[in-house]
Amino acid sequence: MSTSQAHTEAHTAPSADQPQRPPGQSARQPDSATARRRHSKPITDKKHLRKYLLVMSLLTVLAIAVTVGIMTYDNPAEFGSRGWWLIAGMRRDSLLTIAVVTLCHTMATIAFQTAVNNRIITPGIMGFGSLYTAIQTGFVYIFGAAGVTMLVGVPQFFLQMIVMLLLATGLYTWLLSGKFSNIHIMLLIGVVIGGTLASLSNFMQRMLTPSEFDVLTAQLFGNISNARAEYLPYAIPIALLVTVVLWLRSSKLNVMALGKTTALNLGVNYKRELIGILALVSILISMATALIGPMMFLGFLTAMLAYQFADTYSHRMLFPMGFLFGYTILAGGYFILRHLWDAGGAVTVIVELIGGTVFLIFILRKGRL
Repeated sequence: MSTSQAHTEAHTAPSADQPQRPPGQSARQPDSATARRRHSKPITDKKHLRKYLLVMSLLTVLAIAVTVGIMTYDNPAEFGSRGWWLIAGMRRDSLLTIAVVTLCHTMATIAFQTAVNNRIITPGIMGFGSLYTAIQTGFVYIFGAAGVTMLVGVPQFFLQMIVMLLLATGLYTWLLSGKFSNIHIMLLIGVVIGGTLASLSNFMQRMLTPSEFDVLTAQLFGNISNARAEYLPYAIPIALLVTVVLWLRSSKLNVMALGKTTALNLGVNYKRELIGILALVSILISMATALIGPMMFLGFLTAMLAYQFADTYSHRMLFPMGFLFGYTILAGGYFILRHLWDAGGAVTVIVELIGGTVFLIFILRKGRL
């Protein structure tokens, strides 16, 4: 053996005090932090699991406390009497309305943002609120102040819901199945239609008398008191049915969150899933809007909080946390403003103010839409 070959073998051979690698093991193993970052499961480690369970537990306790507070606080009747249960039953209807509206907005917003692959856009961009305003304004413009009462009742509730649903489904089935097949064009046309309906509503409102305008304004703000108890037996099963369908499609939503190209490569029929999700979103938002009126930022607020505190891609973990956040915020605001400050009608205004502020902060921090 030559001197150079011996020197090379001595240089490359492992020394006695160096640990021997088992056969087939790579030279460099990733550390624990890198392994956690590369983990594909929704829960990366025990610390993440403890954080998620802690947040869910706190939200559950707060939700129960707020529910008990609304049901029992400042009830003038004697506990257990017929009058006490009558008042508690009326408050129960308000809690059910809050739960249904929160469920609809949370499920719809998270699913919609996954479908369009954007965590800023909300389903309100499809023009649901503008169409609701146009319907209410049109009835008052044609029939006067009595037009508001003409929209009260179960048939009228379903009529408003169906009209909003037809607008949304007709819009995206036409645009997503046509030659354009572009979701951004669909969203842009939704913005244009919403702006057109808003301008039409403003024009009709200028032609109203002051008394008619006052009656109309009370209906145009999202208000829990707008919902009637006879709507709930129909709204609750529909909301639960759509929620179950979205829950069962959570795995598809997880894949769609990776983007269109990745979802197609993984075998997802992207266009069919997209149209199906948008149809379910339209049902939820149209029903919630017909129930209490338009709310632009409730879904955005609950979805954003769920993204921040759940810190996972799994929709089966995002959905329940978003619902608990929304229910606690809306029910807590209702309890404080109605029972402590005697301003129950302003709860949706306050929630919209907070949601809009969070939206602006998010935009300014991110720097783009």
